[in-house]
Amino acid sequence: MSVTELFRIDNLHARPVADEGDPISPSILRGLSLTVNEGEVHAIMGPNGSGKSTLASTLLASPEYEVTEGRLLFHGEDITDWSTDVRAKAGIFLAFQYPQEIAGVSVIQFLRQALSARKGIDLSILELRLSAMDWMKRLGMDSSFVDRYLNEGFSGGEKKRNEIMQMAILEPEVAILDETDSGLDIDALRTVAQGIREVKADRSKLGIVLITHYQRLLDELQPDFVHIMIDGRIVKSGGMEVAVELESNGYEAYKA
Repeated sequence: MSVTELFRIDNLHARPVADEGDPISPSILRGLSLTVNEGEVHAIMGPNGSGKSTLASTLLASPEYEVTEGRLLFHGEDITDWSTDVRAKAGIFLAFQYPQEIAGVSVIQFLRQALSARKGIDLSILELRLSAMDWMKRLGMDSSFVDRYLNEGFSGGEKKRNEIMQMAILEPEVAILDETDSGLDIDALRTVAQGIREVKADRSKLGIVLITHYQRLLDELQPDFVHIMIDGRIVKSGGMEVAVELESNGYEAYKA
């Protein structure tokens, strides 16, 4: 069966943007390459300081990082110089490790603005509320959730479930999930994993990149590919057997 390339990271090097007058920072990403085809789920695992969150930020063109070498391709088109908003509108989604609070903006208002920007669809609040209610039910969220201010006073689990609801409603083509399991107890993690599975079931061509420290999310989602990231590079790739091997050997076994 033929596969269709969706997203490719080609020999990516990136470093923090230095303030004026400061010395140039060393690269954090040092030649990272990865190809995500339609419908594939890839997991990236690595120790603290390996560059995982830098990768997530760079993929969405965070102004805090600059690409010094390599390129990013989406549907075969070079998007290395695209801004964050252009990438998001094209269908690249990032679920943040630490979602930001936005006081005064309700979840439903945020979703309406984001959906309008992403797809040019100006849904009524009622239409959007009906769609959100379906996903809130699937994610075990109270129906009043969408009327709360975005992430204000949310628990860790609520923040992560809100990110998954955004992913479901915005219908991206590629989703980068940056440590979605961070800070979740086992019940919340299972709920979030179930939500990811349901989004994936609805959108079979969605490509997902999971960035995580822990095997427990992988056990729930069973990704197609597992990659080990050390010092800004992917040093080993394979299936779930890589995660099992990592559980036994730890990261030290992969450090040069």
